[in-house]
Amino acid sequence: MFPIRRLAVYLIKPSKYDEDGYVIRYWRGVLPSNTLTCLYGLTEDVRERGVLGRKLDWQIELIDESVQRVDVCRILREGARPQTKAVVCLVGVQSNQFARATDLALAFRAEGLTVLLGGFHVSGSLAMQPEMPEDLRRLVEAGVSVVAGEIEGRWEGILRDALAGRLQPVYNFLLEPPVLREAPMPRVHPGYLQRFVATNFTTMDCGRGCPFNCSFCTVINVQGRTMRLRDVERLLATIRDNYYRHRIGAYFFTDDNFCRNRYWEAMFDGLIRLRQQEGIRIAFMVQVDTQSYRLPRFIDKAKAAGCSQVFIGLESLNPHNLAAAGKRQNRIDTFQALFEAYRAAGINAHVAYIIGFPFDTPASVAEDIRRLREELGPEQASFFMLTPLPGSQDHVTLTQQGAVLDRDFNQYDSFHATMEHPRMSREEWTRAYDDAWKQFYSVKNMRAILRRATPENYWAVFANFIWYKNAVEVEGGHPMIHGFVRLKSRGERRPGAPVETRWRFAARRARDLWRYVRLWPRLALEMEEVWLQTRSRSALEQRVIEELRRIPASAIGWRRMRVIHLRRAYQRAACALRRASPGVSRLPRPPVPPHLVLWVRRWNPFSQSLTSSRRSMRRFWRRCLIQVKRGNLHALDVSGLLFNSLQETALFATFACHFFSRLLVRLFARSMARA
Repeated sequence: MFPIRRLAVYLIKPSKYDEDGYVIRYWRGVLPSNTLTCLYGLTEDVRERGVLGRKLDWQIELIDESVQRVDVCRILREGARPQTKAVVCLVGVQSNQFARATDLALAFRAEGLTVLLGGFHVSGSLAMQPEMPEDLRRLVEAGVSVVAGEIEGRWEGILRDALAGRLQPVYNFLLEPPVLREAPMPRVHPGYLQRFVATNFTTMDCGRGCPFNCSFCTVINVQGRTMRLRDVERLLATIRDNYYRHRIGAYFFTDDNFCRNRYWEAMFDGLIRLRQQEGIRIAFMVQVDTQSYRLPRFIDKAKAAGCSQVFIGLESLNPHNLAAAGKRQNRIDTFQALFEAYRAAGINAHVAYIIGFPFDTPASVAEDIRRLREELGPEQASFFMLTPLPGSQDHVTLTQQGAVLDRDFNQYDSFHATMEHPRMSREEWTRAYDDAWKQFYSVKNMRAILRRATPENYWAVFANFIWYKNAVEVEGGHPMIHGFVRLKSRGERRPGAPVETRWRFAARRARDLWRYVRLWPRLALEMEEVWLQTRSRSALEQRVIEELRRIPASAIGWRRMRVIHLRRAYQRAACALRRASPGVSRLPRPPVPPHLVLWVRRWNPFSQSLTSSRRSMRRFWRRCLIQVKRGNLHALDVSGLLFNSLQETALFATFACHFFSRLLVRLFARSMARA
């Protein structure tokens, strides 16, 4: 038998199936996987130390199935090469991804490849159930090795076992969580990040564990209630290296509760030093609890360090629900002060809100969402349906009570009802969940949020709205899972669902394309309307509005206002500004011929910077549509069609330029800072 000279390690983060059985995959994702980043760092550390043999040739490949296709045939061919050992690692598998992970594991095992499977589903199941569940036993019997717990300090041994062909069926490290202080740091794989919308954004865990006792949470039973922390100086060194080597300027620190990390102040102080002394100005978001604003200096230092957003587990506005979930640290009477404290510092608040607690009803959920919007006013919200995940106390309690739980883990994604609710039918529960998204991300509420936002945060909040609206309304799923532009492969379908003929599959993809054609323009125009109603106005524009308000409505009437009235208002406003700023002799002349400026101002209402809504244009197009439906084509206003078409084009072009220019300016500023 020839010795193994080449080790191919495939780190695969599986996706899940959609309602039709197709794997969910996108052209561009939004949230990179922290598990892949950590496993890549651990694997590179083993390779660099040469502990498995200095002459061993390595191939390490990251595959995130949410943005990449798992080419099973190619991996099988690689594994069949002479003197090669291929190890397929299905990592970070959550409960909703377990069905897909199982199918991949069995496909690889059927061809004799070495397969490992780990993540929260495996860890939670072995942590909270007295015996190995049937779904895991099936994998072990097929020759798949399951891994529970964290593998820092153990990965080298597992790979050595794989190389020697003596993998154990179960690796359980739950009772001995690793010390993270000296553990290898997560590493950025630049090729991986190119598959996401923001190529300069990655994740990093500064610590693991959470001291609280929420019944729906799996973190406390997998990673423990004791906070285990990475060394601050090593974290800062990694951030510095990522900044210069990979152009990383934004992070999500994935700690389940960053404010309970006892090194939070040292971390913030270090980031402040990087900003002030080295010009490394990263932005980041963290997860915190509802009492974080009470910590002395926490908010001020977070802002100074570059914190742009906090993710807060608000969960519910019903005190009975919070008590039932064991979330006693959430006190409703402090929520208003919580949001005001972060808003005053210019940090956006993003809340997690769970629908389906025992005391929820359709009416109470609707009222609570109204209070969330109108009284508390966070900048962003993510809604979830209460799900008894394996590894949570809820799952244990319901199982012991004999409750009927959905047996298909593919549904355990927090936006499907997987159990019966005591006060709502499944249809009512789902409707309450859908309505929460619609109400919070309505034009009215987005407008209110953006009007409160600081100029510094305006476009970040706006971009998040586009991300969430696209996921919920266009893709029909949850923003935490869905990305931009759905991809499908005809042969990647859940076992049991037939592979469609090429014609049927082409028809399916045509329907997908038609959905984009219908919904993307609608979303774009809706966000344009939000921008028009919330955008900042220049000093000149504000003066012009004041001048126009001084014109008696009885004198000319808004509907009969002519260009001459608008021009005179601009002239008076410009004179007032010159008097207020005597150092400015005149307003800059446009570098184009005056007659062209007049033509543009006449046909492009936004050139005067006064347009604040598309309402008049919507009314016009609605009237045109009515005439077309009635067959009265001769009654169409041809000049109005031309004029409103020009208006629409000019307005949307201006909106798009504003939005994308803000993104380009931010990218250019970061590039200049690195230079």
